[in-house]
Amino acid sequence: MRGLEKAVFLFALTAGVVLAQPSLQMRLGGRWWRNAQTAEKLALSADQQKRMDAIFDEERPNLIDLSAALDQEEARLEPLLDSDPPDAARVKAQIDRVAQARAELEKANANMLLGIRLVLSQAQWRNLQTAAPGPRPAPVPRKVR
Repeated sequence: MRGLEKAVFLFALTAGVVLAQPSLQMRLGGRWWRNAQTAEKLALSADQQKRMDAIFDEERPNLIDLSAALDQEEARLEPLLDSDPPDAARVKAQIDRVAQARAELEKANANMLLGIRLVLSQAQWRNLQTAAPGPRPAPVPRKVR
């Protein structure tokens, strides 16, 4: 697998989860609570902004480390795909490691967003959801008994 083929494969492998479940963080970007218009629309207090900053600052080093771990696992996959012929067992095992690293990053990001969500009132949360246009994750189907 060479050049463009490898790039397409890696993009498909890495983009699926991100494209399927965009988070508020991705739709709004960075410290969105520090955006003057967003803060005004949500009527965020200075204390709420300070608490969200603290959550973000506390979780950021872990998110950076987990992102780097994902990058490393993806980098380990590339030479396995370049081998001729690729060892399917080794490639599949590395794909599992990439998926696990991605899951850990997604879980840490979701937990950070939960912490930020807990700072907001129900009304602020509803207003935030309308302030962040874009696709929402599909609801989890309920079991039929």
